[in-house]
Amino acid sequence: MEKVIAGYSVDVTEEGYLTNKGQWNKEIAEAIAKEIGIDELTEGHWKVIEFIQKDLAKTEKMPTIRRVKNAGGIETKELYRLFPEGPLLKATKIAGLSKPVSCV
Repeated sequence: MEKVIAGYSVDVTEEGYLTNKGQWNKEIAEAIAKEIGIDELTEGHWKVIEFIQKDLAKTEKMPTIRRVKNAGGIETKELYRLFPEGPLLKATKIAGLSKPVSCV
């Protein structure tokens, strides 16, 4: 289905995850963040988003919270502080990626 986010027409799932990561940009990320209750994307948010995007491109697997902690060097507590109530779900949505299958 199609949705307009930050003035861009993008393809999304029923839950609002982008289905074409080529349509993603930082303006869309900021708009999605606001939609899900994160008023401003800080340097910490961008570190997580960039790690998830790069790791997925490299491994072709959606990183788990454990992988973000171990390979990305981002503590689990920090992840929950940045992306409360489901850090991986929120971070992947903002990053323009598909919904993670596992949130372990």
